[in-house]
Amino acid sequence: MTRPLSVARLHRPTLGDDVYETLRSAVLEHILEPGDRVNIDALARELDVSPTPVREALARLESEGLVRKRPRAGYTVSPLLTVAEFHDMFDMRLLLECAAARWAAERATDAQRASLVAEAARTVEGGEEGNWHAAFTALDAQLHDLVAQYAASPLLRESINRLHSHLHLHRRYFPYGQIAITNDEHRDLAAAIYAGDPDRSEAAMRLHLTRARERHLVAFED
Repeated sequence: MTRPLSVARLHRPTLGDDVYETLRSAVLEHILEPGDRVNIDALARELDVSPTPVREALARLESEGLVRKRPRAGYTVSPLLTVAEFHDMFDMRLLLECAAARWAAERATDAQRASLVAEAARTVEGGEEGNWHAAFTALDAQLHDLVAQYAASPLLRESINRLHSHLHLHRRYFPYGQIAITNDEHRDLAAAIYAGDPDRSEAAMRLHLTRARERHLVAFED
């Protein structure tokens, strides 16, 4: 760990969720950096909890691809993707998420279409120096997950969510000035799905992902 976790208050009724959210934020903010070994007992002491909720939280993070567990070696924070892996991941996102956008436009209910528009209208506050990365990641992931959910294909949704986990660790390098552009792309996508236009929805998702690939390439700059 490079700096202490921000844990303010952990509420006992939701202790497991609180520990999970704290550790997830620490990973996304690179307080726990890519490649770091995770010491369960040390984290438990720092969070003033037993090791059990820490282990449970790490198991959840492992299912998201944010940490890895090796036999007899414990947990480590997942490393950043290589450039080749990054491009492969975006190629797969283009295949899967463009299909999800098309299907969502065809299959979503009126209530789902309205909820997608409302979700796309949400923004991240905090400023360039603020702790905005985790909040931005959560909003972006939620929007994309709703599109996948409304495509009405559980297998497609699961595949998309697993791909997204590989992108989370790169969020720390995402330029704050690009958030407004990303939000505009989300709103265009939601509007196309709301209108029930499959071609427009697929095109909006393709444009968004193509531009997102370019924005995230900053993570590989020296």
